[in-house]
Amino acid sequence: MSASATDHLLIERDGPVTVLTMNRPEARNAFSPRMLSMLEDAWIDAEADDAVRVVILTGAAGHFCAGADLKAMFGAADPDDDHARRFREDADLSWRAMLRHRRFPKPLIAAVEGSCIAGGTEVLQATDIRVAGRSARFGVSEVRWGLFPLGGSTVRLRRQIPQCRAMEMLLTGDHYPADEALAMGLINRVVDDGEALAEARRIAGRIAANGPLAVQAVKRSVMETASLPEAEALKVELEIGLQVFASEDAREGPRAFAEKRTPEFRGR
Repeated sequence: MSASATDHLLIERDGPVTVLTMNRPEARNAFSPRMLSMLEDAWIDAEADDAVRVVILTGAAGHFCAGADLKAMFGAADPDDDHARRFREDADLSWRAMLRHRRFPKPLIAAVEGSCIAGGTEVLQATDIRVAGRSARFGVSEVRWGLFPLGGSTVRLRRQIPQCRAMEMLLTGDHYPADEALAMGLINRVVDDGEALAEARRIAGRIAANGPLAVQAVKRSVMETASLPEAEALKVELEIGLQVFASEDAREGPRAFAEKRTPEFRGR
């Protein structure tokens, strides 16, 4: 699906991979009501479309996202902008759009260049795999301005990186270069500047070649068992995994292996 240059979110389909590009270069792609409303629609569409196997989230013009544009969020709304109207009428829309109140079921890869600050680092925590350009910078800086990071960081960050590193990031509001973010486990890999999206596409291609039911079931199991005791979590894993083994794809994979050919997964 194409998008105009004035859209705050660009959507590109490349076979089984959808690329969502936050597109407010003049504001380092900071969230606006229009962008958040468009993100909400994009998540819904990608989840409903069985042909979409992986989604990449990135930003335009050398930046990922500098957080919320408070002026745009709380300024006068354009009466002709349906997206802005939806944002103001639906108090939960921004949380769903930022993946705070949504568990997106398909693999989600972040391709980060430049600024990934405040809400940018918060939405990053809802992604599964994270690639960053060498000059990217990360931080949850709300406390520097007397604000609270309501995008989920006080819950998610300490579960994803060592608690002492999470607390330092949350309490100082400092910004961290990509190499340090890699060392603390916030991101998966660092590439040359300008190469994050290309690397994300390569990873997406590898994931999209796998059985889609198996991939989504693996992600579902990881999400649903995250806070459960081991014995209970293993029961949930077994229930989810057995559903995959009952699928046509689970028969196609071993058959293709035995016949020394590429599997033709159909998602059923």
